[in-house]
Amino acid sequence: MLRGNTYEEIYRNFRWNIPEHTNIAAMTVDRHASIDPRLVALIYEDLDGRITEYRFAQIRDLANQVGNALLGLGLVRGDRLGICLTQRPETAITHIACFKTGILSMPMSTQFGPDAIRHRLADSGTRAVVTDLENLPKFEAVLPELPALDYVLVIDGGGESGKIRDYWSLARRASSSLQTLRTRSSDPAIIVYTSGTTGAPKGALHSHAMTLAHEPAIAFTHDFFPQSGDRFWTPADWAWAGGLFDCLFPSWLAGVAVVAHRFRKYDPEQAFALIARHGIRNAFMPPTALKMMREVSHPRRHGYAMRSIASGGEALGSETLEWGRETFGLTINEFWGQTEANLLTGNCALIMPVKPGSMGRSTPGHQVEVIGEDGRILPPGEIGVFAVKGPAPILFLEYWHNEEGTRRKWRGDWLVTGDIGYKDEDGYCWFQGRDDDIISSGAYRIGPSEIEDCIMKHPEVAMVAAVGSPDPIRGEVVKAFVVLKQGLSGSPRQAEEIQQLVRQRLANYEYPREIEFVTALPMTTTGKVMRRELRELEKKRKAGLA
Repeated sequence: MLRGNTYEEIYRNFRWNIPEHTNIAAMTVDRHASIDPRLVALIYEDLDGRITEYRFAQIRDLANQVGNALLGLGLVRGDRLGICLTQRPETAITHIACFKTGILSMPMSTQFGPDAIRHRLADSGTRAVVTDLENLPKFEAVLPELPALDYVLVIDGGGESGKIRDYWSLARRASSSLQTLRTRSSDPAIIVYTSGTTGAPKGALHSHAMTLAHEPAIAFTHDFFPQSGDRFWTPADWAWAGGLFDCLFPSWLAGVAVVAHRFRKYDPEQAFALIARHGIRNAFMPPTALKMMREVSHPRRHGYAMRSIASGGEALGSETLEWGRETFGLTINEFWGQTEANLLTGNCALIMPVKPGSMGRSTPGHQVEVIGEDGRILPPGEIGVFAVKGPAPILFLEYWHNEEGTRRKWRGDWLVTGDIGYKDEDGYCWFQGRDDDIISSGAYRIGPSEIEDCIMKHPEVAMVAAVGSPDPIRGEVVKAFVVLKQGLSGSPRQAEEIQQLVRQRLANYEYPREIEFVTALPMTTTGKVMRRELRELEKKRKAGLA
């Protein structure tokens, strides 16, 4: 619980209260099902517009059946089960079933191809997977290479053969009575693989304390969540920390209903309509989704009434923040974290000034500092790597079977994030880039985020990514890959305007000496621009290999 009227009071008064024993399923589902069996947990709208409500008691009973079915297949505590589904009831039910039985759930995006699937299943030694008919061929393609994978459970039928089983046929034959395992707070619960913007994806192992540890940061960045009438939604895939840790699990911990819907393709106009149709009051919105929603004309005609929006992953910038105030009548609270340690800094506009472009201040319960190579805390204004002081319940336990990777994540008592930036005199954190995203041009080390934020101010720009492009004199020069708004095509006039904008707003040495107009940017499934791919493309081009 947050206690106080100012940021300083809340941060100073906060104390962790993590019990020795806890289980995510018991906290998020069983508890509410026992208190009020009528309480709505999930509102699911399918692709055809059919809406189904699930109460916490129904989620509990269905998860019990699925849990018993998994045990009946021979899975035991500590085994891994992959979940490759979109936002739908079976996704949430399967996670809860895993928590109840001690099986480790492992979310996977439906956008993954066979190579991505193969790496995660092989690295984790997964024994079973839950997926749908649409994605089944990907698993059939890799089954011969994965001897540890015993079962692929398909939620929408299609027959059974070999290792393929029907998910609901197994569940319906199982008992709806199951005692949730009594786990310690420190026991492992879920493996979430990093997005892979740098290096091979690694499996971040989180404990049952993780959901409790997210509660204060969710309350903070959503303007004192929960409040009466709150209802949560995110367009973010439930295969990632943003969808699960920042929406589904904390909402259910608070007894707040979550709206689930899969867009065939994300449509910002339909996003406004969905928010209005379901009375959604709270949302975690990735920056990409918000920037697309800016393109919608006259959104207020949909009649929505939002109370809180939080965003993380990339800086929004002053233009998008101002648009948010005009469009929703609230200030979008930016936050920052990563798969290994989520929601470390954030804003709460109700009690603190919001500085456009800043990631906010340390969320209650966490000490986030900028440190040097020697682990020393750096003074305000000095650029270094962001790190969070351990131990803390928000931190991941380890990388799955990767002792060296886990060891390199720590610098003394500090978990090092790899994100570069600085803190100002007021304790606000300012992101400059990943440690490998920094552009080294001559004597300057240039972070891409500030350049991208500046270019986004150009009225014809929809998206942008800035990277270092090899240069024989400066080592690297700034190159901007620019996506223009719909119906526009790039021209020398626009390139010159963008260059002058950066020169005028930032510094002469930061302007993009090279500009390429593109129709899309490479992105992870969490909506982050993959600057690494753009850098590699530039290296090949300059070397004459592409």
